[in-house]
Amino acid sequence: MPRGLFITLEGLDGSGKTTQLQRLAAWMQKRGMDPVITRQPGGTATGDRIRALLLDAGSTPIAPMAELALMFADRAQAIQEVIEPALAAGKTVVCDRFTDSTEAYQGGGRQLGSEVVTQMHTLICGELKPDLTLLLLPSLEASLARARRRNDRTTQETGTNESRFEQEKKDFYKRVWQKYREIAEREPERVILIEGNLTIDEAHEQIIEAVSERMMALRAKS
Repeated sequence: MPRGLFITLEGLDGSGKTTQLQRLAAWMQKRGMDPVITRQPGGTATGDRIRALLLDAGSTPIAPMAELALMFADRAQAIQEVIEPALAAGKTVVCDRFTDSTEAYQGGGRQLGSEVVTQMHTLICGELKPDLTLLLLPSLEASLARARRRNDRTTQETGTNESRFEQEKKDFYKRVWQKYREIAEREPERVILIEGNLTIDEAHEQIIEAVSERMMALRAKS
């Protein structure tokens, strides 16, 4: 059985990733595909506990290297429990964040650098990389405003406050944004940059075009 397709969505909090992932999944389902949808951190019972620790605004300060290690602990569990079994079964996996997020947030935002993230990825993930990454990169200001509105609404509705990262200063997010651009420039074949303050429909159209092209290319190879 041919190996499945691994697609990731990346971007700052408030970039519209979750909405676009849902629309992409619906588009696939209408075409007879049955994608496996997951997220990081989270997506497994162990990962959800790690997510709560990492994102809870009430968490005690977490050292940058401890934060990095927790991100990869979550990833190791997700790969074994969800991602690899699905890919081996020939399914398409669509994941909200993967190692690019760690490079952007911990490598860039926390200023740990890309090398330590790359080393951890090799140790934990081996040769596993997304076949296609869709990077949503609206303006920094638009992303932050949207993320804070979303977190305020979620806190009111659920009582859960996952805004630990949103509490960071703007300079932190500038470094994250710049690191994402660096990743896109470094790997243009894998990373499709969807840039600017687009409408939901405009971003969705670009995503569908990129996914369709990648699927056709893979079919041509098989």
